[in-house]
Amino acid sequence: MTRTTIDMKDEHRAILHAISARRGWRGFSRVVEEAIEFYIRQHDVSEEARQVLLERRGSWSREEAGKVRDAITEARQRWTQPSS
Repeated sequence: MTRTTIDMKDEHRAILHAISARRGWRGFSRVVEEAIEFYIRQHDVSEEARQVLLERRGSWSREEAGKVRDAITEARQRWTQPSS
């Protein structure tokens, strides 16, 4: 483990302390550690997804891509918002 100093907003610090207190932990280092691990996992997943998409680039013809784009546009135009 390495000790470090970071700058953060006061409200973020308060929220981290509250989360730690609810879990019965002293300080909020473990909460920050969990947050960092979560961020790294999510970044890896999104990077993998991006790579898959890049590998598939060009697998549709321009005509096929245009038809899909048009269908999506039409679906969005017909989309209704739920009433409140």
